[in-house]
Amino acid sequence: MKYPWLIGILFFLLLDAFIALYFLGSALWPSRSRGSASASATIDSAHHDPMANTSVTSSEWSHFDSLTLIGLKKERQLEVWGHLADQAPQFITRFPFTGFSGKLGPKLREGDRQIPEGLYRIEYLNPNSSYHLSMKVSYPNSFDRQKGKLDGRDRLGFDIFIHGKSATIGCIPIGDAAIEILFAMVQQIGPAHTAVILSPYDMRVETLELEIPEIEWESQLYQQIHHSLQTFQKTDT
Repeated sequence: MKYPWLIGILFFLLLDAFIALYFLGSALWPSRSRGSASASATIDSAHHDPMANTSVTSSEWSHFDSLTLIGLKKERQLEVWGHLADQAPQFITRFPFTGFSGKLGPKLREGDRQIPEGLYRIEYLNPNSSYHLSMKVSYPNSFDRQKGKLDGRDRLGFDIFIHGKSATIGCIPIGDAAIEILFAMVQQIGPAHTAVILSPYDMRVETLELEIPEIEWESQLYQQIHHSLQTFQKTDT
């Protein structure tokens, strides 16, 4: 090569770019892991943290067979409900959102900063999240993918989490103390036994006529959410 010294310069430029992208990604996405702490070690540490909110004890939720998390965007609240066989759901607690992005309406594409709306599940827990602790929501689900295909939208977005801290670009942050409690609940009862309902507002107490200009299927989506919420009696506790 005529200029062999160019190889060294290009190598170091590419290395610097890789390092910058890695740390930028760690700052933006809660799915990025830091360290190698196990879930059990993280939970044990959280239970001994004097700064953590300990108003919800394990005796209030450890006996349930499954959980439902209800995220209400307008109210910016995350409700936690427990289930036992052949019994009505029981309200456990609620956590306020500590941050919010987007507006009322479903997530339609990558980068729109929208919190999804629909019926989901928890896919897995991440004890090493850059956002303290996080749990992956199963967006996009089959309904999202079906409507995306119908509309010609192929970049639906990904990596939607419930997590700690307060920053968000489409996820649900509830703060570090709250995520420690919720993480412990879901870890014990199991992600596979944890459903998630994400609603634009509390359909148990009011009716809003939401029209999303880009789509024609919002009424179908909101009927599904409304029907699912009727199982859960509104509580002010």
